[in-house]
Amino acid sequence: MRIDRSRPAVRTGLKFASRIALIVALGIASGTLASLAAVGFVELVAVLNEWFLISPRSRFIVDNEPLLLVATVGVPAAGGLVVGLIHRAVPGGRSHGPADIIQSVQTMDGRIPVRTGFLSAAAGIVSLGAGASVGQYGPLAHLGATLGSLVARVNRDNRWIATVGVGCGVAAVISTAFNAPIAGIIFAHEVILRHYSLRAFAPITIAATMGHVMANVVFKRPPLFRVEAITVNFAPEFLGFILVGMVGSLIAVIYMHAILQANRISRQLPVAECLKPMLAGALLGLAAIWLPDILGIGKETLRFAVIDHAFVPGELAFLLVAKILATALCIGFGFAGGVFSPALLIGILFGALAGNGAELVFGDLRSDLAIYAICGMVSVTSAVIGAPLTTILIVFELTRNYDLATAAMVSVVVSNMVSYRLFGRSLFDVQLGMRGFDLSVGREKAVLDRRFIECYVTQDYTGFAPDVSLAEAESHLLRTRRHEGYVVDADGAYLGTVKLGDLVARRQDGGTESGATVARVAQPEPLILTARTSVWQAMAEMGDFVGESIPVLEDFDNRRMLGVVFEASIVKAYLDTLKDIRHEENAGA
Repeated sequence: MRIDRSRPAVRTGLKFASRIALIVALGIASGTLASLAAVGFVELVAVLNEWFLISPRSRFIVDNEPLLLVATVGVPAAGGLVVGLIHRAVPGGRSHGPADIIQSVQTMDGRIPVRTGFLSAAAGIVSLGAGASVGQYGPLAHLGATLGSLVARVNRDNRWIATVGVGCGVAAVISTAFNAPIAGIIFAHEVILRHYSLRAFAPITIAATMGHVMANVVFKRPPLFRVEAITVNFAPEFLGFILVGMVGSLIAVIYMHAILQANRISRQLPVAECLKPMLAGALLGLAAIWLPDILGIGKETLRFAVIDHAFVPGELAFLLVAKILATALCIGFGFAGGVFSPALLIGILFGALAGNGAELVFGDLRSDLAIYAICGMVSVTSAVIGAPLTTILIVFELTRNYDLATAAMVSVVVSNMVSYRLFGRSLFDVQLGMRGFDLSVGREKAVLDRRFIECYVTQDYTGFAPDVSLAEAESHLLRTRRHEGYVVDADGAYLGTVKLGDLVARRQDGGTESGATVARVAQPEPLILTARTSVWQAMAEMGDFVGESIPVLEDFDNRRMLGVVFEASIVKAYLDTLKDIRHEENAGA
């Protein structure tokens, strides 16, 4: 009889081929959808800025000053009202952004609700279109993640598909928005996934490439800014770039604290949540009457700031402070938008200011102002979003300038070291920490904090009614080979625990009174868990635990006993979680 040994190999080959096809299809589909959405988002915002007299060009050509004043105050206020009304339909009453993407991926869920994603995108378009001082890359990243998650739902059997789909969508929109595919790839891994498994790297690379094709080939979108061929003229300037990184980190920390403080002030105001963005819009509009550069994304200001003597130092400093305050007001009071675009402008204004200072020190030996402007831009931005590699690559891909990328690299590294000590890895991580999702001590804690003991509860325990005699309890424990029993009343409330050793010792010492019941001798366990105790918390509390099992209550108020959990079950849950995380982070294709 001949044995056909080729069939297992054929099945393995077909499985491998289907896996490769799935990865390629995921990258192409999510990358194409996300990049098209990114182009449509950006173009729609630009059109709204023209219609509503937000862009410098539209404001310049209008010759009706009363109309311009009304639009300057009224459009941001009206936009804020619309955003507030949209938020009433969004779960949680706010738009979602990069922090929510990170939380979804780091909990190994990867599902972005479609309704939340599209409503958040709509709120972002209205905010940006109405001139709010917020960024476009946060809403774009969340929209890309939503589309990537949606594409990944076609294959529900593979859990890893969901998180990789999110990474694909994010990489595609960053690649499209900046025309920087390598930066898009690194951003998805550095900020969102926070690992570089081959299984994720392959489809994300394909998605970012699709974004680049859409931006550079299909739509031929212009770069964010243009920088001529420039070099660092004077070696001691690298010491200046280090200083730019240090001061840039301080500006980033001030910027992030301003946003958090504005949010605290907003929460304390006795104003309906849906009206707070409108209030911020009205205040922004009033300030913009005298300083219109604080409206919107500020692309034109960003492009002019890299030109020598386009602004005097006083203007740069005033714009810098005004943009920080305007962005903190808008984001803190509920406008939908990101922190990345304002950080770019704040950083480039600071860098241009530093370049003017360097001219006083180095004189004619100072290099082109654009080098300092871009070093300032990346030092602030990388500290805010926690992505040093991404910001370095954005500079290199936008400028194709090795000298400029090297100077930026020095500023970025110093900035991130300082800001990490003073604030944290990024604004996103701090925001998540304030919501109880702490990534500072490792991903496993964040995952285990979302896994609760109720999933591991069993009814495999011995329970006694309060009126059971001590002799009966001892006999039952000996017969069932248990070391302890739990006393539960008629309503299911936990009263305490009786241990076999204590019952035996009590009988031998003659301490068992006639008619004594377990209710009289039961003692509460030193370790009691509730249904909503996390696996991480249970592991921390089990350090000194000695016993057969741990009672689990519904909560500490009604003390209704749900069952018990065994120490081995908690340890297994912990080890299984670590195994899942390591498998995801080190998986091949």
